Amino acid sequence: MKLSKSFLLVVTAILLMANTTHAQQAPAYLNPKLKVEERVKDLLGRLTLTEKAMLLGYRNQPVERLNIPAYNWWNEGLHGVARAGESTVFPQAIAMAATFNPQLVKQIGVVISTEARAKYNLAVANNNHGQYVGLTYWSPNINIFRDPRWGRGQETYGEDPFLTSQIGLAYVNGMQGSIPAQFKIAATAKHFVAHSGPENTRDYFNSIVSEQDLRNTYLYAFHKLVNGGVSSVMTAYNSVNGVPNSVNNALLQNILRKEWGFKGYIVTDCGALDDVYLTHKYLKTRTEAAAAGIKAGLNLDCSGVLQSDVEEAVKQKMISTKDVDLALTPVLLTQIKLGFYNDPKLSPYYTFSADSIHNQAHINLARAAAQQSMVLLENKNNVLPLKKEAYKSIMVLGPNAASLDALVGSYHGINANMVNFVEGISAAVDKGTRVEYDLGAGQTDTTHFGGIWGAGNADLTIAVIGLTPLDEGEAGDAFLSAAGGDKKTLSLPASHIAFMKALRKGVKKPIIAVVTAGSDVDIAAIAPYADAVILAWYPGEQGGNALADLIYGKVAPSGRLPLTFYNSVNDLPAFSDYSMKGRTYRYYTGKVQYPFGYGLNYTTFTYEAKSKVKDVYKLADTIEVFCSISNSGKAKGIETAQAYIVYPVNDDLPVQELKAFDKLSLEPAESKTAVLKIPVSELQKWDAEKHKFKLFPGTYTLKVGHDAADKSIVQQFIIK
Repeated sequence: MKLSKSFLLVVTAILLMANTTHAQQAPAYLNPKLKVEERVKDLLGRLTLTEKAMLLGYRNQPVERLNIPAYNWWNEGLHGVARAGESTVFPQAIAMAATFNPQLVKQIGVVISTEARAKYNLAVANNNHGQYVGLTYWSPNINIFRDPRWGRGQETYGEDPFLTSQIGLAYVNGMQGSIPAQFKIAATAKHFVAHSGPENTRDYFNSIVSEQDLRNTYLYAFHKLVNGGVSSVMTAYNSVNGVPNSVNNALLQNILRKEWGFKGYIVTDCGALDDVYLTHKYLKTRTEAAAAGIKAGLNLDCSGVLQSDVEEAVKQKMISTKDVDLALTPVLLTQIKLGFYNDPKLSPYYTFSADSIHNQAHINLARAAAQQSMVLLENKNNVLPLKKEAYKSIMVLGPNAASLDALVGSYHGINANMVNFVEGISAAVDKGTRVEYDLGAGQTDTTHFGGIWGAGNADLTIAVIGLTPLDEGEAGDAFLSAAGGDKKTLSLPASHIAFMKALRKGVKKPIIAVVTAGSDVDIAAIAPYADAVILAWYPGEQGGNALADLIYGKVAPSGRLPLTFYNSVNDLPAFSDYSMKGRTYRYYTGKVQYPFGYGLNYTTFTYEAKSKVKDVYKLADTIEVFCSISNSGKAKGIETAQAYIVYPVNDDLPVQELKAFDKLSLEPAESKTAVLKIPVSELQKWDAEKHKFKLFPGTYTLKVGHDAADKSIVQQFIIK
């Protein structure tokens, strides 16, 4: 017995020593079996203050003693992996919104994250820890496109908070994957908050925003994405009501952290923390800005302020080491959820490699997205769809017909298989069809044009005109803009308008105008000179093929406007005015060129209500609408049934809002039921006196139809 006891004691001692040795060899932060919080706590305890500071900037320095490599947090994926070599280039964000198809957008997010993981795997294998090859993506942009002059509006999902939230959440879910404990990649909702131009003053601009507009418009989509699990939120350059976003306690701590319970990391836009003291003049020194950012809830700085001045802020007792730990915690949580401190082979994405990038399945999805994004604005005498046999000679011309910029939009990727509009049309027609190309017009000359004689001798003319990201976009990138990236008016280039006028004068046969843009433009200026007008947006790498598919009837047009198309900027308040009154279809009551949600089909649809709303609704109820939609035409079509709520007349309420939609594909004579559900809680609006959301009593109207102006179905109900 004594021998047995002694033996057991020795074995136990050896096991304890072995476990201790193993623990020393494998710290807790490297143990994937432990909870994420335990791993973060362990890693925090091993880092020095200097090392922690170095991890608070977007260009993480390596911590060699802990085998932590360098890492760059800045990666872009607005509509494809950007700035990182070959990738699939999807339609620009505004075009994705025009699909009104969250399921499609989620698939796009899945593809982007797959390509991002593959690029990351390849980069790490080559010891490349540089910019644009990481797993933390600073997309999507869910700012509200409140004014069509804003150059970066093309990066957004349009003017409507509800549509923005639906498209944005689908994109994030696709990007981040379906494994809760491990992000595929980490998405970022930006730019928080009330940020939509002007571009040339963004570094010091102060957005004056009422409580109602902040809550009902500018914060809505951010709240939805936070509730949906977005990994990160990026602060905007501007101030809101006098306080720069990056040090705004009311927004970051009170609303984002405490009220909404956001646990992810908050990152500044690049250079925004420098702006706090340099351009906003809100604080006097760099160290004060670093301390204020930490106190407000920042976790990562896309500049060098936190890295350079956090230690000094601690020394001056502006912040504590505990504050630094709290700031770094979400950063480390994100890294661990991305699998940074695990054996790479444990990752479900470990096998993603070169064949996961820009493969045929991804190209096919880019084509489908472009098809669904294009909006048919005009179709005189049903000239579209075209019959190939009727047009044996085609002239494709115009400044954007062969433009790469007009395909890719801003924040784009690149590959060797871009299909411009000339190439797409040429590939779609029979070998016996004659296709010619001419640039047609320049950017400024309004008197000299090419290709008009050739167009006059062709059976069909396709003129591709409009804007490119050089005309509208981010400050510095859109260098042809006369307003620092923004637009001063809704006008198309004068040379393009004059060209279309000259073209119509010289061409008696059909002219199809294809307009590229990322915003509202004055279509009325060129519509008289065309038999059909298609808004192609910036459609991505498959834009040319998608256009051909559309005009030849291979697919039905299904894009819908995520914007109101106004007649003039003179119909709007000043660009710098952030009040929503008189802006977007939700508050604007004047005449427009095209309403929000607009888009023509090659067929006609009829609506019939299959149910009636209740007379009275309460907060916990859900409004359910069943509509029979019938294809009453002769062609296959795709209809997006849109449900709008018209509010009681009240200065605190919008005029109307989109609250549900359903996209249906119907054969001729086919009928389907659209099911539209609206939680009554979604009708709550901010009460500025009581500082909370509430249901405003009164008579409400439900509208269901093709767009915001349609009244195919109208029913009323009361909220008491």
